Amino acid sequence: MDILLFIFELLGTLAFAMSGAMTGLKKKMDLFGVCILGLTTAVGGGIIRDVTLGNTPPATFRDPSYALVALAASLVLFLSQVRHLLQRNQQFYDLALFLMDTAGLGIFTVSGIRVAQRCVAEPSVFLLVFVGVITGVGGGVLRDVLAGDTPYIFIKHVYASASLLGALVCSLLWQVLGELPAMLLGAGVVFLIRGLSAHYRWNLPHPRD
Repeated sequence: MDILLFIFELLGTLAFAMSGAMTGLKKKMDLFGVCILGLTTAVGGGIIRDVTLGNTPPATFRDPSYALVALAASLVLFLSQVRHLLQRNQQFYDLALFLMDTAGLGIFTVSGIRVAQRCVAEPSVFLLVFVGVITGVGGGVLRDVLAGDTPYIFIKHVYASASLLGALVCSLLWQVLGELPAMLLGAGVVFLIRGLSAHYRWNLPHPRD
């Protein structure tokens, strides 16, 4: 079980690192900028989560494997052959960025809930959902701020809302179905809602003039 969950979180790290690195490439950053953006996106949410829970030093600094995976993925994406392949087709590039970002969001949302379950005795649903959402969206917010963009969660499609619903499903089903099924279903809900919102161009209401 622990190995399976480790692989699950590693995939989330890889997905978010690629999302951050691809944003850096889109912004024409140098190698350092691309790597920092990939690393920040991959581990930023987890650091915010651990500080919130009082789980210090954050797991990223106790086990550097996730940070190393993020840096390796960023370096690979910076290679000219890989970079040119991605940037050759803008539609493919945008789709890849969306899929990586969505996968990372779903995986990190439910992994945040798992950490909260282990760190807090009898956690409330509110706590679990809150920690899940900040774990899921935290890295992306840091990425967007460092890239000079308005955070994606405030302007694009249904993003934080998808994380919120996925976290709620995972939290409510944790005791009913068990750890792994609840995490898979929660992450699946995030992916489904993000996909539907992008396809049908769903957005939360914006102020009208």
